[in-house]
Amino acid sequence: MLDTTRSCLWLWLLVLGLLLFTTNGAYVPITYVQSAVAKGAVCLDGSPPAYHWDKGYGTGINSWLIQLEGGGWCNNVSSCLVRKNTHLGSSKRMVKQIPFSGILNNKRIFNPDFYNWNRIKVRYCDGSSFTGDVAAVNRVTNLHFRGASVWLAVMEDLLSKGMRNAENAILSGCSAGGLASILHCDSFRALLPMGTKVKCISDAGYFINTRDVSGGHYIQTFFDQLVATHGSAKNLLPSCTSRMKPGLCFFPQYIAQQIRTPLFIINAAYDSWQIRNILAPGIADPHGHWESCKLDIKNCLPSQIKVMQDFRLQFLVALLRLGKSASRGMFIDSCFAHCQTEMQELWFMQDSPLLNKTKIGKAVGDWFYDKKPFQKIDCAYPCNPTCHNRVYDDPHAPHS
Repeated sequence: MLDTTRSCLWLWLLVLGLLLFTTNGAYVPITYVQSAVAKGAVCLDGSPPAYHWDKGYGTGINSWLIQLEGGGWCNNVSSCLVRKNTHLGSSKRMVKQIPFSGILNNKRIFNPDFYNWNRIKVRYCDGSSFTGDVAAVNRVTNLHFRGASVWLAVMEDLLSKGMRNAENAILSGCSAGGLASILHCDSFRALLPMGTKVKCISDAGYFINTRDVSGGHYIQTFFDQLVATHGSAKNLLPSCTSRMKPGLCFFPQYIAQQIRTPLFIINAAYDSWQIRNILAPGIADPHGHWESCKLDIKNCLPSQIKVMQDFRLQFLVALLRLGKSASRGMFIDSCFAHCQTEMQELWFMQDSPLLNKTKIGKAVGDWFYDKKPFQKIDCAYPCNPTCHNRVYDDPHAPHS
């Protein structure tokens, strides 16, 4: 009986391993943009920027999908000093190869519209969503705030390797990368030939300006400090910075309406990062009343669910202020999730989250190729049984 149980266990583990192996695309090696160092286009610690490139083939050989990595931000010298000793501040700390899944997957069954494109994951090591622009380097801290230069250096490198001949191109990103895909959407369009079909995707990048549970403006203050530390103002939309303080121009709700390039916004209305870091950051919850709720939405008290329902309404108000646009796409589900394009089970699998009976991968593909528009907003939690609500193990683990 024991041997039979062990055999069944090993068989189950083997099947699980094969499933993970087949659903994840190939491991893709890292490429360092060494030429960027001489231009001052470097990570926080002065190391070269980097990306992973899985080359396109067949009908996708002249199509390019650029996925900008997420990972939060650093808003002052202290937090940037900590960050520069991690993979989010130094290419020296980055792993040499990563698996491509979801929107980056190279298998048609798991990524039907983009599997054979040139798929690039741009690593994130500047802490400013690729907007930093400070020429001087403090000799004591040796911090380099050069996010905007990193963006341009990586794009120039990819253009020289064939992207200048792109027939189709997408700028996408998750979290801080999803914000960057909004901030750089039109400049990405400007880099490519007029005849190229160009669109942008923001996954979990629609961060909203709202009060936290203590009534404070934590995220607004954080973005103010970030923009000042990194010298980002000159790389934010002038049409925004000319009428409001630069820190506010880091919020998509004040700038996305001015983006001319078609944009698809993918976001959970109960975005788990925003609930944990904008609505109920630790500084606004000193007694930890929200800790259990932030780990698992099933742990939330009725009073906390009500606060989160109010947050959803504020999110929708911030989103709908963009106005109507036939070229815009929207997939706003009612899940407790964050970043849904890079996770295979959320992007395109048999049990992936649905809106209007449609998976995210299908909605995005149809929108890009102009087969069918998609602008859907889910009903309120807990109405969607297809959600994969995120569960966090450690309340003190990194949140992005």
